[in-house]
Amino acid sequence: MVRFENVGLRYGTEREVLSDISFQLHRGRFYFLTGPSGAGKTSLLRLLYLAQSPSRGEMTLFGEDAANLPRAARPALRRRIGVVFQDFRLVPHLTVYDNIALPLRLGGVSEEEMTGPVDDMIDWVGLSASRNARPETLSGGEQQRVAIARAVITRPDLLVADEPTGNVDPDMAVWLLRLFGAMNRLGTTVVLATHDMTLMGRMKDASVMRLERGRLTDPTGALRNPPQSWTPSEENGEPW
Repeated sequence: MVRFENVGLRYGTEREVLSDISFQLHRGRFYFLTGPSGAGKTSLLRLLYLAQSPSRGEMTLFGEDAANLPRAARPALRRRIGVVFQDFRLVPHLTVYDNIALPLRLGGVSEEEMTGPVDDMIDWVGLSASRNARPETLSGGEQQRVAIARAVITRPDLLVADEPTGNVDPDMAVWLLRLFGAMNRLGTTVVLATHDMTLMGRMKDASVMRLERGRLTDPTGALRNPPQSWTPSEENGEPW
């Protein structure tokens, strides 16, 4: 589903922040991206969700040559990708409902068609009581749940998450991981950047890619294609 071959990335005239990155992501699998601060995790994710183009190398997403994709063709490809940012990036003047509904509205879905799915998603992430609240009134964990719901409301083929548990307590981190696991079980390929080894240990069969100074130290982590398992016994309902 995703293939990088000798990809490099530099900003301006500075040295490369990513060098000779090669890996494959298989459909319906769960991947952790880890490494120390400054290793290039966010830059690699930006390539994955098409916020950045590589400086060199081959990059294929969903069978398309994403490295040389015309600007006009990018929105259609981006609609197949959900993104969860560490800083949430919620629209402050919109309610929980409207933040989650935003991708559907941008995609031309009618208000009548979206009400049921959005309400189901709000219930799924445990925010029914905050349906009409604005982000500033929510806790960090609640804001992150809104961000996740917004990212997955369109059932993306690929879900990219940049340190989504970095600003929440350990219990909330596990709860959020369950949401990602549920989405993965529905067929979405998940790439989750984290440095939390305890969190990674909860997904026993997930593949792990490790970045060090802009290079993958274990590129085979993304080439493995193991069966998936989910270790916590609790299961969340799914809104589809």
